[in-house]
Amino acid sequence: MELTSRQAEIIELVRKHAPITGERIAELLGVTRPTIRSDLGLLVMLGYIDAKPKVGYFAGSESREAKSEIAPRAETRVREVMGVPIVLLETATVSDAIVMLFLENVGNLIIVDASGSLAGIVSRKDLLKVTFNNPQASTVPLNMVMTRAPNVITIAPDETVREAMGRMIQHEVDGLPVVERSGPEAAPRTEVIGRITKTTVIKLLYEAIRLT
Repeated sequence: MELTSRQAEIIELVRKHAPITGERIAELLGVTRPTIRSDLGLLVMLGYIDAKPKVGYFAGSESREAKSEIAPRAETRVREVMGVPIVLLETATVSDAIVMLFLENVGNLIIVDASGSLAGIVSRKDLLKVTFNNPQASTVPLNMVMTRAPNVITIAPDETVREAMGRMIQHEVDGLPVVERSGPEAAPRTEVIGRITKTTVIKLLYEAIRLT
């Protein structure tokens, strides 16, 4: 997988300043720590850098044990780690979506049609845009504000965590609906069976490092 310019910068900073904390890397890049959390996780997973809890990040193979644990976990199938999808019908309203976001403490919601097929996705940013200076926003149906299915980035259950992480970083999204496609080619159905987020992946990598 081709690295982004920021990921290349992170690798160079780690080589120059190792051991270096994630906070210090973020400071040198002029960004916040959460902004690069997924980049650090992916670089560790791919073996470009290594990490030790309470110490920091290293270049090369300072933590061979951690890398040996991370490699197989990166090839874990998405179906083994995916969470329950947080979904709403496309006929639900913006008000329904806002309530659901707070109740489930998630950054976006997967929108489905009456058959349960993927219709789109709606994020906090989408809801903020539609509600700003719009007193009628609460009654707007989600199919008017969501990102529609053809433009939603998804992952299949038999793809790997490595592929999911790469897709999230490439498209700059925080999570992916896990879908299975069925039906005739002329009218395929995309059933939502789960979700995988950057948090899911980071926890998986953290556990691999922590256990070494």
